[in-house]
Amino acid sequence: MRLPCPSDPELIDAINRYVKPTTQGHARYLHLLHANFRREDESERTAFLRALSAAARKITDEELEILLESEWRSRLTAAWLIGFDRREHFRDILGDALLASQLCFSGQGYCFALARFGTHEDAQHLTAYLDYYLQRPDSQYDQHWAISALLHIDSHTGREDAASFLAPGGLWHQWNEAQFSPSAPSRFMGDLCALAEQYTPAHDMPEASE
Repeated sequence: MRLPCPSDPELIDAINRYVKPTTQGHARYLHLLHANFRREDESERTAFLRALSAAARKITDEELEILLESEWRSRLTAAWLIGFDRREHFRDILGDALLASQLCFSGQGYCFALARFGTHEDAQHLTAYLDYYLQRPDSQYDQHWAISALLHIDSHTGREDAASFLAPGGLWHQWNEAQFSPSAPSRFMGDLCALAEQYTPAHDMPEASE
């Protein structure tokens, strides 16, 4: 794993340009963590999403690859930028990283990107993740994000890949009931993808500076 240090100027530059830019006094990755931007007022959310959309179009594949080799803040941000710009050639990289679950929080971004791509191939990555991690009641990782992403893809493809997990007594309910604070699966990923779509180039307002 590449860690930010003076001997890695490429990584430092990518982090400074895409992970640390601030909106309303907070670094970009903090807005993305847990999709915190959803809880901001409309003017703050608009400013953030405009800047995120501009960054998603600007960042190069090489810079994304650099960020995906680093710590969770960089990976989380890179995944959101990939999803926003729908760079589907990163699908398998993100799917494999989701299943590996090596770092905290970054899986949220992987799930968003796969939901944003929205194909059966993306659903397969999410299904593989859920098949494995719903059988680990001791691990509360990104299961809520993954099931929401799968539900979102199902709503567009007409498939029912989430159904087997959500059946009474199925893996979702077994895992969920074993958690300290059980909660029903949510379709929040649909809202996140709708916001992303609103700020894609066809709908976006003029670019904001980073």
